[in-house]
Formats: sequence, structure tokens, C-alpha cells
Amino acid sequence: MAMIAILIIGVEAVLLYFFAPIMRLAVKYSKFNRPMAFRLFKSTFFLVCVISISCGNASETKNQTEAEQPINFNPTDSSTAKLKEALVLGANQTEAYLPILKDKKVAVVGNPSSLILKAQTTSAEKKYTHLVDSLIAHNITIVKVFSPEHGFRGTADAGEAVKDGKDPKTGLPVISLYGSNKKPKPEQLVGIDILVFDIQDVGVRFYTYIATLHYVMQAAAEASIPILVLDRPNPNGSYVDGPVMEAEHTSFLGMHAGVPLVHGMTIGEYAQMMAEENWLETNNTPQLTVIPMKNYTHDMHYSLPVRPSPNLPNDQAVMLYPSLGLCEGTTLNAGRGTEMQFQIIGAPYLPAEKYTLNYTPQPNFGSKNPKFKGQTCNGLDLRNQAPLQKVDLRFIVDAYRNYEKKEEFFNTKNFTAHAGTAQLQKQIESGLSLDEIEQSWQIDLEQFKKLRSKYLLYK
Repeated sequence: MAMIAILIIGVEAVLLYFFAPIMRLAVKYSKFNRPMAFRLFKSTFFLVCVISISCGNASETKNQTEAEQPINFNPTDSSTAKLKEALVLGANQTEAYLPILKDKKVAVVGNPSSLILKAQTTSAEKKYTHLVDSLIAHNITIVKVFSPEHGFRGTADAGEAVKDGKDPKTGLPVISLYGSNKKPKPEQLVGIDILVFDIQDVGVRFYTYIATLHYVMQAAAEASIPILVLDRPNPNGSYVDGPVMEAEHTSFLGMHAGVPLVHGMTIGEYAQMMAEENWLETNNTPQLTVIPMKNYTHDMHYSLPVRPSPNLPNDQAVMLYPSLGLCEGTTLNAGRGTEMQFQIIGAPYLPAEKYTLNYTPQPNFGSKNPKFKGQTCNGLDLRNQAPLQKVDLRFIVDAYRNYEKKEEFFNTKNFTAHAGTAQLQKQIESGLSLDEIEQSWQIDLEQFKKLRSKYLLYK
């Protein structure tokens, strides 16, 4: 403000110098006296300056206010990201898929992660709406919802049977695609013109949403119903690693032989691969449309707005899940029954002097009967573990070597289903080094990477 005042005085002095002769003539021929004339000039000039500055400030304030209005885009978590480069999810590109759904009877395959970003302000406050609610608001006819493991609202435990029901918010019928009904039945697809699949995956082969996508695409192809996949980021999409699924061990925890534990693909890319590689085991050609994201790259960090499932509560858990998910096939507790799911591991049979975290699993949201319920576990705290770019077997291998009851460590059938191979358990039990185990994957990994490259939609 001081600088502005000095500037005004300086400009005023210059103008007075040049306009003084004019003012003297004005005074001579005017009924006003000289002092009044000069005061009038100075006051008028000062008023003009103030108005000019005020207008400038008003313009600046207007621009600032406009910048703070909600904007419809999906930002990346990078502070250097520019608006024009902002990540836009498939679900947010309503202009691309609403015309496809118009005047159709639509079924949605979704869960709590099926979100659309409605608005974001400069304070980074994000407001979301569910895809189903958004489609209804756009006058799209939704006839039913299909839900994967954990249910449409995402409250069921891992492996818990989810019953059919009705969504309390919309009144829509909800059909469970878990338990005995993993694949939509032909009678459940009657009257449906198109299926929309929108679920957040985490890029791990044994995370069951990929298996649900397989069965939905298969059923849609057999019923000659088009399927629309709204693509979402893979938070573990920056690398490909881990043991490769063997054909004799395929299951709902891994439907496709040759796919490594971490596949490095978005759900849209994986859908295209399933369709083109004839993995759906149907004679009908799938009518697949993928709505890709804008400005996405596989090495982009993406923070999930909600839990993709009850026991993945935050980014750290999602990052560690490829490595700690293998604990599901052991007696190790991986944080279920605590608020640190997939960020710690522990058991009563690990030495307290080395495993210094003490915790007691108790029934909670997403885990009604956790391993070692009510027992004190000696554990390893990985909440500050730096981001991993590989499947890190250290945690399981070290736990096995330090476990008091080695004969009880592995649940062999379940561990093999998660690993995709019977070899990994044998390698750990025989004392192979981590390097030797990882080297045994490399040939198969390179083969998968060549296949994967054909279906990548993003760098």
C-alpha cells in the first residue's frame, strides 16, 4: 500500500507540472479561484486513481473467487500436476458413456468404490457420488445391481457369503456374485440391455474382483449382452512381479494361467486381454467397450478415496498387499482384527525379542473371527515401510525361519492357491535364498510382459 501511495503522489506531481498552464488559463477564465481549481483537479485525479486501483483489485478478487469454485475433474496426488494434465477416471467421463446407456435397461456391477468425483475445491476437499446414484440422476434406467465379494456396500468379511437383497438407498435389487453364485445366471440377465462394470482393483492376481469381471464378461458374452468397463487406476500398476499362475492351480484366486501375482494392468486393460486371448471359455465374442482414463500413466501415484475392501484401509495397506497377501495361506495374522490390516504381521509363535510389536486381534469391521483372536501376538510393524516395487518375500521367509511351530506355518492348499504354484512353499521350506526364489520367476515374467504389452492403454 505504501508503494501505491508513493506512485500516486509521483504521478500527480508530474501531471500537475504539465497541466499547470492549462489550469492557470482555466482559473483566469473561470468563476472558480485558483486554490479551488487545483484542489478540484487533485481531488478528481486522486479519485480516478483510486477507482482504477479498486477496479483492478475487484478484478483480482473476482478471479480469485472464480478459482475457488468447485471444478469437475479427478486430480492426481502430485502437487506439480497442472489442471490440463489432471487424471480423469473412466467413470467421470459421462459424456463418453451416457449416450451408450440412453434408453437402455442397465445393470451395474459395483461396490462402494464405484464413485464419481463431483467436485473439488482449492482446499483439496473432494465430493463424490456413487455411480448408481449418478446414472439415476441422469435418467438412466437401472434395473438391478450385481455385487462382488464383500457386497454392494462393502461390509462383508473376506470369504463371507453375501446374500441377495435390496439396496436401502435406491430400492434396487442386489444380486450377489460371491459364494455359490459367482457367475450371473441366464435368468438374472433377462431384460438387461447392457452391463456396466465399475470396481476399483488393486492389481493383485488373488484379489477377487478380476475373477468377478471374468465371470460377468463370460455371462454377458453368452447372453449377447454388451459390457461397458469404466477404467480405474491400478495403485500397484508400476511393476510386474511374483510367481506365475500354473494351470493346475487356477481358482477364484487366480483364473488365468501365466499371470503373475502382480500383473501391472488396469482393470480395463485386463478385460481386453481376457477378451482377446479367449480366456473367457465361450464361443461368443464379448461385446466389450472400455472407457479409458485421461492423463494416466502406470507409474502415477493414486490414493484411493475409499477402502476397496474392508481390510485395505489405506494406501500403505494397498501397497503392502501384494507381499503380505500371501500370509493368508499361512498361520500368520496380517493385521486382521486390528486397525492395521496388511500393515503388520504377527503370531504368538514368533520370538518377542525380534518381533517387538505386541497386539491382540479382536473381532472388528471386516474380520469377525481373525487368526489368534484374543491372543497376544508378537509382530512386525510395517506402517512406515518405504514403497515397494516388487513382491517382497522377506516378511514371510523370515517369519517361517523364526517360527516355533514350523510344521503348522503353512496352510498348504490355501498358500498354493494364493501363490499360484506349489513350488513357492517348497522353496521356502528348503531354505532357498530370496534371490534364488525370485530368479525362478524371471522367464515366465518376461513372457507375460510381452503378452501384457499388447493390451496396455497407457504408458
